[in-house]
Amino acid sequence: MKIGVLKEEKVPADKRVPFSPIQCKEIISNFSNIEIFVQNSNIRCFDDSEYKSLGIQVVDDISHCDILFGVKEVPKDKLIANKTYFYFSHTVKKQEYNRDLLIKMVSLKIEMIDYEVLISNDRRLLGFGRYAGVIGAYNAFVTLGLKDQSFSLKAANKCLDRKEMEVEMQKILLTNEKIVVTGKGRVGSGILEILNKLKITQVSSDDYLNNDYDYPVYVNIDTMDYNQRYDLSKGSFNDFITNPSLYESTFMKYANKSDIFIAGHYFGSGSPYLFTRLDARSEAFKIRVVADISCDIDGPVATTIRPSSISNPIYGYNPITEMEDDFSIDGIIAVMAVDNLPCELSKDASEDFGQQLIDNIIPILGSDSTILNEATICRNGDLTEYFEYLRDYIS
Repeated sequence: MKIGVLKEEKVPADKRVPFSPIQCKEIISNFSNIEIFVQNSNIRCFDDSEYKSLGIQVVDDISHCDILFGVKEVPKDKLIANKTYFYFSHTVKKQEYNRDLLIKMVSLKIEMIDYEVLISNDRRLLGFGRYAGVIGAYNAFVTLGLKDQSFSLKAANKCLDRKEMEVEMQKILLTNEKIVVTGKGRVGSGILEILNKLKITQVSSDDYLNNDYDYPVYVNIDTMDYNQRYDLSKGSFNDFITNPSLYESTFMKYANKSDIFIAGHYFGSGSPYLFTRLDARSEAFKIRVVADISCDIDGPVATTIRPSSISNPIYGYNPITEMEDDFSIDGIIAVMAVDNLPCELSKDASEDFGQQLIDNIIPILGSDSTILNEATICRNGDLTEYFEYLRDYIS
């Protein structure tokens, strides 16, 4: 089995890789039936020479490979017919901007296996969410330092790796900040890694809402902590997913007690917004810094009116005018809404992702695995049965 590691050619460039040089070496050592070829690239976070030094073959042409692994979408003119591809295709939600990409893959009889839908026991096997959480939490403190002019941190993307970023964290100066964190999945766990590294005390929801502290604390809440049924009857997560229109947000009880909001939740269509623009205008609204890792524009976090960029990660939201403003001004909410956070620590994020691939996918490659079959969008010139719902999308 010949595996090819694709050069990332989507614009703007993405430095991440599916496998680091050491991971390529590990796969070859542990799976005698696998060869790996890396397409040469001058943009990825690991230099070609790092692969070559471990005996990994770096080549111009990978058309002889059976299975091709990338990260972001492959440009249509770079697709190779009759190959198996693994990458984030961003088509399973009928994204209009990638409709032609899926049509092209079908026409080329490509077998497309999408990372996003590789699932076992109702749990996604792969994702960059953990590092989105890690970097998003760090950026929350970058934003706080600039907002309060109390300390200054190097941007994560200017750090060599996570180790250097954590050295920077020693500069963080806190007093009695209260931090609310939404989400308990991969993103949420990444956020908590940073808060715990800073030795910030976690408290229960009741204590957070009812007590004052002379030291920094955080609370980690999930869907049923900040939603309730309109009729005040007992709700449940399954009921919420099935009947989101019967629920209203109670997030304001946290917004009225918090200085910093780090958003790592998943927002489902039809769910109540956490807080609205009218809520943000309330005198009781105390949040000064929003780090919106979920980054749903004009959605559940009203202050997120656009995505921001790695090079310019922070903007201000004026709750009165509902427009952008200078985030350093009192009363203006500082918003960090970078939508490609894992790219800031490309090496660490790639290594984390590659390990997930090694643990979950490499051992089942080439098998008639249910996990692989149910993540295969198209093969043999047509959609698979699992993605028949995309028929109108590509017609």
